[in-house]
Amino acid sequence: MSARNVFGSTPSPTRVDSPDVSSDVAPDLPWNVIVWNDPVNLMTYVVWVFRKLFGFSEQRATELMLDVHHRGRATVASGPREQAEVHATRLHQHGLWATLERQ
Repeated sequence: MSARNVFGSTPSPTRVDSPDVSSDVAPDLPWNVIVWNDPVNLMTYVVWVFRKLFGFSEQRATELMLDVHHRGRATVASGPREQAEVHATRLHQHGLWATLERQ
């Protein structure tokens, strides 16, 4: 049986060019995990969550909690998008409001 397509003609070879590598590709910049202030969670609970999820010292967790409380937000982690999404999901599971922001 011959190699014919549905139109009855023999397919001709197609030239494949090399991919265009001249275009600039931006690297996946680090993403920040932002925790926002809310009227629900106690300050001591927020410190506990920061220590549990990120391994911060009591002092560092308290500093970040005070940033959230006084400034309305704090950056608690930075890294690749996938890792930042995991952090944000874990914060959500603990009842904190967290979003991602590109650096």
